[in-house]
Amino acid sequence: MTMAKEVVVTHEGYKKLEEELDTLKTVKRSEIAEKIKVARGYGDLSENAEYDAAKEEQAVVEARIADLEATLKIARIMDDSDLSLDTVSIGMHVRILAEGDEPDEAEEYDITGSTEADIDQGRISDESPVGAALIGHKAGDKVDVTLPNGNILEYTILGVSRSR
Repeated sequence: MTMAKEVVVTHEGYKKLEEELDTLKTVKRSEIAEKIKVARGYGDLSENAEYDAAKEEQAVVEARIADLEATLKIARIMDDSDLSLDTVSIGMHVRILAEGDEPDEAEEYDITGSTEADIDQGRISDESPVGAALIGHKAGDKVDVTLPNGNILEYTILGVSRSR
């Protein structure tokens, strides 16, 4: 049996996972149980779309609960004292500039573990192509990022600071 890979999360990220798990176990489970109960009241289950939909939703929620429980078991909460203030790592904020871009086109991201990544919030995973390439580098470094399509982009790291 292979050991699951450790998941690194911030304190905030761990709390969010715990809160989502709690909500699913308490609120969502009882909502779905009620939907199933109501749908059963409609009679013949073989042609009952509401019942099928509720059972499907139940399966999705139970799978997410199992996933969250597994993640929390292997999660390691990142200690702020582990952070080097000038090196890109999880928990750091980076400002980068792609080769050929103008200075006002610089991009900014918080580097997170995979469970906390959300590109719409400016959070990229340490496992993403850009995140993985930046890890361990400092301001002023030039970093080549190999994109999934095989193209290579060169970024210059303009700044590294703690995530806010």
